Amino acid sequence: MRRRFNLGLIAAFVLASGLQGSSQPAPPPGFVGSYVWRSDDPRFGGVSAIEITDGGRGFVALSDRGAFAKGRLQRIKGRITGITSGKFTLLKGHDDSPLASGCGDSEGLALAADGSAFVSFEGAARVLHYNKISGQATNLPEHPDFARQKANAAFEALAIDSEGTLYTLPERSTPQGRTIPVYRFQDGKWDQRLSVPRFNSYAPVAADIGPDGRFYLLERQFNGFSGFSSRLRRFTIGGKLSHEEVLLQTATGQHDNLEGLSVWRDAEGILRATMVSDDNFNLLQVTELVEYQLPD
Repeated sequence: MRRRFNLGLIAAFVLASGLQGSSQPAPPPGFVGSYVWRSDDPRFGGVSAIEITDGGRGFVALSDRGAFAKGRLQRIKGRITGITSGKFTLLKGHDDSPLASGCGDSEGLALAADGSAFVSFEGAARVLHYNKISGQATNLPEHPDFARQKANAAFEALAIDSEGTLYTLPERSTPQGRTIPVYRFQDGKWDQRLSVPRFNSYAPVAADIGPDGRFYLLERQFNGFSGFSSRLRRFTIGGKLSHEEVLLQTATGQHDNLEGLSVWRDAEGILRATMVSDDNFNLLQVTELVEYQLPD
């Protein structure tokens, strides 16, 4: 989503910076805290996916320029108070070379139980498999619809369940309709039997399968000069995605451009959603980790 937003974001945030004298709205129920991640790593920025590991103490993050980093989260009373991480490292293609130019728009990340990783792409719509995220990539088979995805609007969201089934969906479906197709990869092939209802101009940007086995979908709406609002929905997985619940909807400007999602349980067994914002490599934005407790 980087190119479409940049010029509008610069103008929007210049104006918004002059309006921030007014108080921010109170966050929705369940808010735990937020933390701005800063780094002097030249590849840092554009963080579009995150997976929380080690009971909330570790993470793997993915940028939308074909790079990943692993790190640790420092916490006091459950809230993030610091981040340490390695440098962002370029993802490899089918050999030890980095992904080819124009093919590195990595947006979605899913970690499998066996330690392997899957990465989805928004530009050239596809999903890659890595036995180790630092290793070489293998292309998954493609659904016929993949070639028809809109430019710069394909697979920002990617999730994996406990049995290794993958779920992905485009940021913008073609044609515009009342539902968004969800593609599911199992038994070596994709199907498109699932979908989720569309809500106004909110666009899917991240997904996860929670420890409760349900499908979580993070959506983002860009509201021009006012900034972004985000929404988190939850569905039960079966013959269809059902029992829709809206768990969270933030006010415009509440947080930055939230694009990554990880749902996990803390030490007390409480469901949490950790989200991360994509700063679009824009000095007027931030990379923000935001956490909410979720109803179980």
